[in-house]
Amino acid sequence: MNRLMVAAAVLAAATITACASDNDTVSEGVERGGELYQANCASCHGADLAGAPDWKTPNEDGSYPPPPHDSSGHTWHHPDRVLIEIIRDGSDFPQSRMPAFGDRLTQEDIEAILEFIKTSWGPQEKAYQNQITEQDQARP
Repeated sequence: MNRLMVAAAVLAAATITACASDNDTVSEGVERGGELYQANCASCHGADLAGAPDWKTPNEDGSYPPPPHDSSGHTWHHPDRVLIEIIRDGSDFPQSRMPAFGDRLTQEDIEAILEFIKTSWGPQEKAYQNQITEQDQARP
């Protein structure tokens, strides 16, 4: 059973990575991001980026399970800066148990993971997230 789950996770990551680019060539950053995601994020957010089951239902302590990073989640609702900060510094929201990864991942690693995650979003989610990232970057 464990071999089957590992094989499914590898297949999911390969499929997402293979579909990553509009011109069917996967950038080294996306490929590296997929490897980093599997090593650092998949144990909580799922190898297929699907998040925890019932991720919208709070745990007994009031925190929420890890959300999906695909289009069904809310990752794409946030600009790059916020997503990078959450990965690097963890979340200080009482509803989250997201740990900090800044002591284990470089800025380039975090950006590669984010680029990989973005490959699982549909065109509308990508366009929206790109727009709010541009607006966020334009703020003084």
